[in-house]
Amino acid sequence: MTDHDKPVTDEELHAYVDGVLPDDRKEAVATFLAANPDAAALVAAWRAQADAIRARYGAVADEPVPERLQLDRIIAGDILASRRGSTPFRIAAAAAVLLAFAGGAGAGWTLRGAPDHAPSGFDRMTAQALDAYRLYVVEVRHPVEVPGAEAAHLRQWLSKRVGYELRIPDLSTLGLKLVGGRLLPGPTGSAAAFYMYENAAGERYTVYCAKASDGETALRFKTGEQYAAVTWVDDSLGYVVSGPSDRDKLEKVAKNIYDQVDKGPEKKG
Repeated sequence: MTDHDKPVTDEELHAYVDGVLPDDRKEAVATFLAANPDAAALVAAWRAQADAIRARYGAVADEPVPERLQLDRIIAGDILASRRGSTPFRIAAAAAVLLAFAGGAGAGWTLRGAPDHAPSGFDRMTAQALDAYRLYVVEVRHPVEVPGAEAAHLRQWLSKRVGYELRIPDLSTLGLKLVGGRLLPGPTGSAAAFYMYENAAGERYTVYCAKASDGETALRFKTGEQYAAVTWVDDSLGYVVSGPSDRDKLEKVAKNIYDQVDKGPEKKG
């Protein structure tokens, strides 16, 4: 059995969300998620929760550790206490270390497993779109299923699967060439269209669109650590434009796409 044929575990899904999944398992996990909409929706929900937690509490992680919890001071105190034959301090020091660990790492797993509120459908869609961007933007040989040279076929195929008459935006005025596209799972197991563009400097931008029951019609900028997205909903079709976290450039790309699809897709029979 090759690594690609091994079953995908829950631990690997968590590692995928946390960005620590080994490179040799990324393709297997991506294939698994594409074939299992429920698992893809769960992973997207985890991603949305992680982004929300980082947005709200990220600044706390950058704060200095209080002196009483700094490891070197705890160890120094433990040594001094041992010389005095004091065991209570050693127990307290160990408890402080465990408390710091539990409060940091453990709280994250607890919050992931039991969120105080469920992310919206559009939150899950945005998380899935960013996951797809992270996964495919680094691919050299296989970033897309259908190349940009077959744009007419790509549009026809994805329109049929998504259920809307889609448009593939022309971004040549921005120096962006269509690399191609692929079919991906949507936030509720429905189909999603995914287009990729690239400029002469090698920067890549993607467009992810699928049916959406909620979300804002106005353009919304959502920032991440290395990547960002601009999102909106137009006539029950949600769009997520992802790219490097340069807000001005990303919003310019998204506005160009928004203007081209503003006429609105026509729902198929």
